[in-house]
Amino acid sequence: MARLLMVVLWPSFLVAIVAEGFFFSLFDPHELAAISQHMDLPPVATYTLGFFCFWLFCALASMLTYYLISTPNDQGSPF
Repeated sequence: MARLLMVVLWPSFLVAIVAEGFFFSLFDPHELAAISQHMDLPPVATYTLGFFCFWLFCALASMLTYYLISTPNDQGSPF
């Protein structure tokens, strides 16, 4: 189980760092606050929330990849 967590969470963590860097180099947290009037968060909280959202999305993608690799192939499938 620990190996599964390392295989899924560590690459998704690294990709989330890159995704957050790209996203927040294009969008300022103050610009995002202008779009949604509900949240009155400081920029650091916006960065943190964005990082965890990116990490969750990347972890789900990594888990799906792990699942698809570990399932046996169909006999008639060319892949």
